[in-house]
Amino acid sequence: MSPAPPPDRRISADHARRFLVRRHLLDPPRSLPAEPESVMRVIERLGSLQFDPLEVPGARNHDLVLHARIAGHRRDWCDRWLYGPATDRRLIELYNKSLNILPIAELPYFRFAWERWRDDLESGVLREHAELVTTILERIERDGQLSTDAFRDIEHRVAWWWDNDGATDTRAAKAVMEALFVIGRLGIARREGSRRHYDLIERLVPSELLATVADVHEQHRHRLLSRHRGVGLMAVGGAGELVSGTGSAAERAEITAALIADGVLVPVAVEGERAVRHVLAEELPILEATAAAGAASPSVSFLAPLDPLLWDRRLIKSLFDFDYTWEVYTPAAKRRFGYYALPILFGDRLVGRIEPRLTRGDAVLRISGIWFEDGFAPMQEPDFVAALRNALEAYRRFVGARSVTWPRTRPGRDLAGALRRG
Repeated sequence: MSPAPPPDRRISADHARRFLVRRHLLDPPRSLPAEPESVMRVIERLGSLQFDPLEVPGARNHDLVLHARIAGHRRDWCDRWLYGPATDRRLIELYNKSLNILPIAELPYFRFAWERWRDDLESGVLREHAELVTTILERIERDGQLSTDAFRDIEHRVAWWWDNDGATDTRAAKAVMEALFVIGRLGIARREGSRRHYDLIERLVPSELLATVADVHEQHRHRLLSRHRGVGLMAVGGAGELVSGTGSAAERAEITAALIADGVLVPVAVEGERAVRHVLAEELPILEATAAAGAASPSVSFLAPLDPLLWDRRLIKSLFDFDYTWEVYTPAAKRRFGYYALPILFGDRLVGRIEPRLTRGDAVLRISGIWFEDGFAPMQEPDFVAALRNALEAYRRFVGARSVTWPRTRPGRDLAGALRRG
């Protein structure tokens, strides 16, 4: 297939920021209706959400993403679509870009994750522990949903994915159940905290959907388009995780050219970007609506560390002049900011980071730290303190905290005083 023609559309960096914030449903934030259906509207727009079990700030990553977009979001709204009765299940957890929350109807395009590791796992841990595999599957078939806790009497341990140092410190039952989930024999039926409860996949997914397998090329096409939905202004390539499972570089170039020819994607030249970016054709009205100069609404939102807006770190650095690394995996001595710091979006600018930590015992939301970008003066910035107050109050209600405390060091002390005076 011949290479795609050069883009006819050229937009400024300011326009690109306004467009991204609007199409990511963050202008204004927390504006979707307070109802479970809004969860599906977010996923329809963004394609998928990344799952991470850490709840240091009082909520998991995907619920932070949803809270930033839905008025009064409640975590049980998403759980209903993920873990509710079979007739209600509209979402599913699958390995894709990482562990993702995806529309269950799109399973035929994402089941490659089951096949990707099947040979390695079936010839490895599942073969080595075949008797345990049989025991687990028979127990679940007989008793229904079970967690690894049901097999705590099985004490031997094995090396598993996260045992990078070669230590054999993962319980065998946990590794085997995870492996059966990865290859699609088991599904996550529900969660209690971070504990997974598994069931046979055929009890969780309609049989006709489970039996449907899309062509490999169509799977690559669909998954690449899903990443475009996540990023909003994606190039042909990108960081490894961003394009994982979407085919080779040559296949991505061919698929992208076909999506342009079919009128699904529109190439755009963005000021300051060497690579051609792409807008979904269905989002051209948003691009046109954000063409006029003028900042986004002066509202504040706290972004999840794995928010789709942040997926393309290179684009975020280029457009927003914001160098973002989630420091949860960074040794404490090397962190510049907090363990679980959330980027602060103010209008169409990324202006800093905040680290909220919820102590469930006393229901206190402790702001461990707040950091602002060079050149941003929060106390002198029009509308910022009021917008921060609104965002913090919405967040406090979301995580169920009774009160908020601030660090005694500046700028926390100054902001705490300004918020009280307001």
